[in-house]
Amino acid sequence: MLATCALLAAAPHAFDSQYVLQRYAAAVEAVPPPKTVIYSYTVSQVGPSNIEQHHRIYRSGSAVRDETLSVDGISLGRKVVRFSHHIERYTVARFAPHTSAYELLFLGLVRDGHHFDYQYEATPLSHPADAWIDRVTIDGVRFLPRSVHFRSVGLGATGSGEIVFAPYGKFWMPVIANAQARVNGKPAREHIVWSDYRFPDSLPPSTFTQPEPLPLDRPSPE
Repeated sequence: MLATCALLAAAPHAFDSQYVLQRYAAAVEAVPPPKTVIYSYTVSQVGPSNIEQHHRIYRSGSAVRDETLSVDGISLGRKVVRFSHHIERYTVARFAPHTSAYELLFLGLVRDGHHFDYQYEATPLSHPADAWIDRVTIDGVRFLPRSVHFRSVGLGATGSGEIVFAPYGKFWMPVIANAQARVNGKPAREHIVWSDYRFPDSLPPSTFTQPEPLPLDRPSPE
């Protein structure tokens, strides 16, 4: 009897699935994107093109500094630096399925440490485009997507994948993404891992500026 009571006391509380969806809709609208962030990521691709690279990213708004630190497991003696302006592709706001566009059907609970996460099947309310979400797992503490599973169809290619998110302070950031596809009948895979997140208040403008080339030494007049 005492053992049974102890097990019941240790069991996490499960919320009603509709209550979770209400909290989820509010949480997705409220989660802040970082204005300034530094992080590392590794990307591995196998298929029509094989890639294995390690990058460090500095971002302030849409300004991006991308440093390639290693290629094919070999550290670069001189890192390759690229500058660009673009929005972040891998955000929770972009991947979270909205109830205005998807019907979310509760599938079941997933034990996550001392709480439950909530898994839903996602069905587009209109004819899907070339990519759509078919499943989402909602974190039972922050009520944000813990993982999002998606599918894609294109000219000569079909695929599927999953992106996993995790909390970093007040932010909700991607940590792992996996995708697999058949491109013109041949298999292709991609694996991305994000790490080393930092959120400084700001970055100096020089972070996003190509340094001026050093002046060439000229021979002194005789």
